[in-house]
Amino acid sequence: MSELEAIYAIWLREFRVYLREKERAISSIVSPLLWLFAFGTGLGASVAIAGVNYQLFIFPGIIAMTLMFTSIFYGMYVIWDRKLDFLKEVLVAPLSRRDVFLGKMLGGVTDAMIQAAVLLMLAGVLGIPVTSYGALMALPAMLLITVCMTSIGLFFGAVFSSFESFQLVMQFVLWPMFFFSGALFPLENLPGWLASLTYFDPLTYGVDAMRGVMLGMGKMPFEIDLLVLGVFTLVTLWMGASAFERMGKI
Repeated sequence: MSELEAIYAIWLREFRVYLREKERAISSIVSPLLWLFAFGTGLGASVAIAGVNYQLFIFPGIIAMTLMFTSIFYGMYVIWDRKLDFLKEVLVAPLSRRDVFLGKMLGGVTDAMIQAAVLLMLAGVLGIPVTSYGALMALPAMLLITVCMTSIGLFFGAVFSSFESFQLVMQFVLWPMFFFSGALFPLENLPGWLASLTYFDPLTYGVDAMRGVMLGMGKMPFEIDLLVLGVFTLVTLWMGASAFERMGKI
């Protein structure tokens, strides 16, 4: 079996699992919609940022949130596969662990991108005026966010052997990364020391890139956002692949 065939086989297995677990897909769509209605409609009735309705302002951030949560928590399936002995069977097959990582990473990327695409298609129904051009221009940033976050999730899934450990670490990674990315509020008014930390958050650049092409409210040039996000993505890809290479006996 060639490397591409191996990666494809693992991706196909992950995609079929996703199609079978309809509840997982539904819940991942309902959650961001609740955020849009609870925050966007509630605060949006009385708050505008730079003349833009608050619900519209946070829409790129909610898309980023969907990508991040879906992608990072996808790493828990590594722990689940380990407990079911599926991962043991895969790792003893004549495949490199890098190929296993890439196949699973692409599976997670596919899942998250499908869910984000559904939200983009619902934008018109929700009364959020996102143009087709803006949505298409946002796709590179969305893809980089998804690859980056899936790699982080798979890294932790390879490092930890229990769901409890995974969830504990995610609380210290996931929520700070989301809240300090500018997804829900502008970063200009943060204290200096806290604002400087946001530059080490890859999601900051993804949110800024999407907000720039969708709303024309980006703080940095779109190309710079993609470049920095691309660097983060390469680092996390290396981290995830290395964690799979070092994974001990299952």
